[in-house]
Amino acid sequence: MKRVRPIVAIDGPAGAGKSTVTRRVAERLGYLVLDTGAIYRSVALAAERAAAPFDDTDGVTRIAGALAECNAVVFVPDPLKGQRVQLSGEDVTLAIRSQQISDGASRVSALPGVRAALLELQRGIGRSGGVVVEGRDIGSVVFPDAEAKFYLDASAKERARRRHAELISRGQDVNYDTILREVRERDERDTNRAVAPLIQAPDAKYIDSSAMSIDEVVELIVGEVQAIAGRLTDEQ
Repeated sequence: MKRVRPIVAIDGPAGAGKSTVTRRVAERLGYLVLDTGAIYRSVALAAERAAAPFDDTDGVTRIAGALAECNAVVFVPDPLKGQRVQLSGEDVTLAIRSQQISDGASRVSALPGVRAALLELQRGIGRSGGVVVEGRDIGSVVFPDAEAKFYLDASAKERARRRHAELISRGQDVNYDTILREVRERDERDTNRAVAPLIQAPDAKYIDSSAMSIDEVVELIVGEVQAIAGRLTDEQ
């Protein structure tokens, strides 16, 4: 049976604004947010708490498998604060957004066993459509059959500026130059990893948000998705 509502895949590098755009697009469309990045961040947090190094392939893979088996990562709607993330019943929405866990998520997501453990979980949630999914390989690997694909980008300096401002607003003492170096290192690592590298799917629409507001990006994506949804409905 063909989907009536599309799967919306939003890929792109760290700091491009994917999380904010995804949430707002989902709100506008009345779709579910499937935050794959939060899933991998939760794995990184669980690994850190278990004292498992992020490059411990066997250890982190076992942790990811256990989390997937018991559906330990859950997204909970919050009308006031947006979607919350729970790990084994604990609200970890802020805990998974630290710079250390952000870096850890990039590392654990490169492990083949981790990706395999979580892939079917993600596909099961989004299979019927009506979801907005953000990550780095959504349109190319997780949902290659997604009807609406976008690649959201911005310059490394702009992404570092955004990340720096975000962390400062949370009271963290961080240095812009350090953030910029980490952004560039993460881009290099995500782009060149052997498993599911960061790439733009051939059929994804490229959006450079460096000089765009969030509202402008959201309006562009919502308009595209509504047009696609209309075509899917006509085909039924």
